[in-house]
Amino acid sequence: MDLGIAGKWALVCGASKGLGLGCAEALVREGVNVLIVARGEETLKAAAEKLKADKGKPAGASVQYVAADITTPEGRAAVFALRKDFDIVVTNAGGPPPGDFRDWDRDAWLKAVDANMLTPIELIKATVDGMAARGFGRIVNITSSSVKSPIDILGLSNGARSGLTGFVAGVARTKLAAQGVTINNLLPGAFDTDRLRGTMSGAAQKTGQPLEAIMDARRKNIPAQRFGTPEEFGAICAFLCSTHAAYMTGQNVLADGGAYPGTY
Repeated sequence: MDLGIAGKWALVCGASKGLGLGCAEALVREGVNVLIVARGEETLKAAAEKLKADKGKPAGASVQYVAADITTPEGRAAVFALRKDFDIVVTNAGGPPPGDFRDWDRDAWLKAVDANMLTPIELIKATVDGMAARGFGRIVNITSSSVKSPIDILGLSNGARSGLTGFVAGVARTKLAAQGVTINNLLPGAFDTDRLRGTMSGAAQKTGQPLEAIMDARRKNIPAQRFGTPEEFGAICAFLCSTHAAYMTGQNVLADGGAYPGTY
């Protein structure tokens, strides 16, 4: 299927590895020009080289990168200094650490809200009017399945990402929808990433069980009996960015191998 987005420009955040890189790979293979951003320059540069060398990438697709912390005003300024207008924006920031809510102070909460709610809102604010003026725009916020099915030890993430979800529910249904701009949230469940292994390692240390035992138990609770891959997550993201998804906006798209037990 031709997604109809070749030649567009995309900003993909947190794209040095994991789900962000999976999204960047899928977009590049559709002929999209991408600017990837993450904090670690060495890992990000390696990711950019990987994208440039991808045999599935059309010859005309450009790959650029900026090593910056997108959750800070300075980081966002560095990105927009290189390029101001984007047709596609994929927001993504590392999730807050797990723990017991009794241990989190005000600073911990503010840091979580800043990274996982306010940063996506700032990126939306900076780009949607230009998208609307051009008659095409796609914003995909990578959030978490915990928005739909909360995870007790991820309270910081549950709260901050739920705030973003509520904001998107409103702004996606403004006049932007009639101007060709869609805003959707993509909710990953258990995907084979460093983030998942980090969370599982914490559980292993807490319980004294081997890491693989913890991971096997998690897999067995997923109807698909496996973890997702960044590649298939990226494919979902690319579709949401396509011309074929023009009638989808304000949605929370759950990708979790069937783990969420609800009907709605």
